[in-house]
Amino acid sequence: MNTVKTVRELRAAVARARSEGKRIGFVPTMGNLHSGHIALITKATQREDFVVASIFVNPLQFGAGEDLDKYPRTLAADQEKLLEAGCDLLFAPTVEEMYPDGMAGQTRVSVPQLSEGLCGASRPGHFEGVATVVSKLFNMVQPDLAIFGQKDFQQLAVIRALVHDLNMPIQIIGEPTVRAADGLALSSRNGFLNEEQRAVAPVVYRTLGSIAESIKQGERDFPALIQAQRQQLEAAGLRPDYLEIRHALTLRPATAEDRDLVILVAAFLGTTRLIDNLHLNLDTPA
Repeated sequence: MNTVKTVRELRAAVARARSEGKRIGFVPTMGNLHSGHIALITKATQREDFVVASIFVNPLQFGAGEDLDKYPRTLAADQEKLLEAGCDLLFAPTVEEMYPDGMAGQTRVSVPQLSEGLCGASRPGHFEGVATVVSKLFNMVQPDLAIFGQKDFQQLAVIRALVHDLNMPIQIIGEPTVRAADGLALSSRNGFLNEEQRAVAPVVYRTLGSIAESIKQGERDFPALIQAQRQQLEAAGLRPDYLEIRHALTLRPATAEDRDLVILVAAFLGTTRLIDNLHLNLDTPA
């Protein structure tokens, strides 16, 4: 596996692969890789001939007071994991390479509606930063296919809309969330949890499962259901940012008539913000 740090080197390597008739798969990441990331790489190697991963902690998607400076950077360990997983090329640019003219005057990409509410409400500008850097990476790599995890459900929806609206010839694949044995969604930020917090954290996924089970049993008073489960999260020591039931395709607030639902949660455990979701299609046989 080669590692390149400049757009020129990246494009040259991809061009060589293209000249050999290879299709390009792409997995963008912020590094500090875990099994969830590696599952995306594995899927890419199964689908395409030449797999590119990127590692870039994007300042544009971090707001004031967020964890940009302390976000884990583990390049050497990440390179080993990518090599073992069969990745062909790693693009690991600097901030200066991605934003050579600085970020103040950087052209921004905004995806309305889907970016609003949920994480978009509590992290203003976050999805504009995500959409901008993903657009840049897509233009740099020009992949045939790109793979993202479904743990970031709203982000995936934003990226699907971005690709559709801007007519990018890229297939977007969403891969199921990879979880620890106790149900906690794998995340780089889980490393910030102490031992006691880590023992509490699985209550987030259990809460989603409890809501889903109530809905499957016929409960349609969504506000009451959400309020009861918010109290359960608080009782366990978490501070909910949001807990909502949305239509899975539009992300608008769900109604009692909707059949394709997603339950989404963000909650603080100490200073660590955990996010998760559970997709529930009532027309799909159990």
